[in-house]
Amino acid sequence: MSAPSDRAAAPGGAEPGPRPGPAGGAGRRERAGRLLLAAFAAAAAADLASLLAGWDTGHVLAKPLLMPLLAAYALTRRGPRLLVAALLFGWGGDIALLFDAEPAFLAGMGSFAAGHVCYLLLFRRGRAHPWLGAAYAAALTGTVGLLWGDLPADLRIPVACYSLLLTAMAFRSGAFGPRAGLGGALFLLSDTLIATGVAAWPQPPRPDFWIMATYSAAQCLLAGGVLAGTRAYRMTVVPGGSRRDPAPT
Repeated sequence: MSAPSDRAAAPGGAEPGPRPGPAGGAGRRERAGRLLLAAFAAAAAADLASLLAGWDTGHVLAKPLLMPLLAAYALTRRGPRLLVAALLFGWGGDIALLFDAEPAFLAGMGSFAAGHVCYLLLFRRGRAHPWLGAAYAAALTGTVGLLWGDLPADLRIPVACYSLLLTAMAFRSGAFGPRAGLGGALFLLSDTLIATGVAAWPQPPRPDFWIMATYSAAQCLLAGGVLAGTRAYRMTVVPGGSRRDPAPT
């Protein structure tokens, strides 16, 4: 007597196909993630090309797409809520900085600051090299000291406080691996370029291009570093052969 089969026969005697299950859902998420990451890359390329061409409309259309696409990609990778929040706060800052007015600049800086707090909470675990902290502290002191006299008086304190928070985030990002650490450094570079523009320092050709190039790369590297670190944490094997899956919030 044959053993009972757990598979029903298909019409015509054909072998039934694989049953849908968790693997199918994971595959769909994987494909959606690849599409979203490709869309982010296309939007970033369109934005940078628009800036190089001096086409403001293209920049206004492409820039607001960047962070929502990256946040959606993070969701397909089961990214931490704090990462999604950081990217969406970045989106708020992106929108605010499309407007050339001091209140919009302050609102954008506040939104980015909230994103840095989210990143700091993500990076609270792990150890960064103390010498890296010393280098970032020297960079912060030197940059703010040099910019101070050239910044508008009402922006000096907000810029100094924001710079402290941003530098702390850049330093702590190194605790999540070299990819996130590079992202933090590029974010600091991008915002330093903005600050030198506000202080009316000499700028490189097409400064907006360099600001957006370093910023887009920074957010992508930070997101990728966080996702890689979170995935490694999820897959840590604990005694007894079980796996722990308490992903960071």
